[in-house]
Amino acid sequence: MSTPPVRIVQLDAATIGALADGDLDRARRTSPVALTAWLAGPDCVRTWRYRATQVVDAPQDLDWITGVLWADDAGVAVGKAGFHAAPDADGMVEIGYAVDPDHRRRGYARAALEAMLARARREPDVHVLRATVSPTNEASLALIGQYPFVEVGEQWDDEDGLETIYEISVGP
Repeated sequence: MSTPPVRIVQLDAATIGALADGDLDRARRTSPVALTAWLAGPDCVRTWRYRATQVVDAPQDLDWITGVLWADDAGVAVGKAGFHAAPDADGMVEIGYAVDPDHRRRGYARAALEAMLARARREPDVHVLRATVSPTNEASLALIGQYPFVEVGEQWDDEDGLETIYEISVGP
């Protein structure tokens, strides 16, 4: 299966705030791309709320955090993807992604992962890319397993539960 062409479109603080409020109409007025109802719905609002607070507390993260996963060939938003923050002091960035249920099983998760890997490799301050995955998330485990990620531990996430931590070296 070929990977569909995608890009991660970063959003400004106003658009993120509107999505955090679940206000799709307001978000559409400031977004650089067309947004879907899924992006402002219950599957995504928690992420946008967290990111809305984050960009106030750490504005340097804005260019790194979750954006719209845009399918160039279809001209449509197919999900959300991005890093959890700018690189930390050790040069680590953690990825996050979710594909709209209407667009799953078409290679968009792989395309998102490859886009984030490519960016991490281009950035001189990034040395390690991290993915944390629930042990029950078979689709993400299968995807991560196709790349040279190394399991480095486990963590408990208060919202997502147990997660296995995987890392891959991407820089010097």
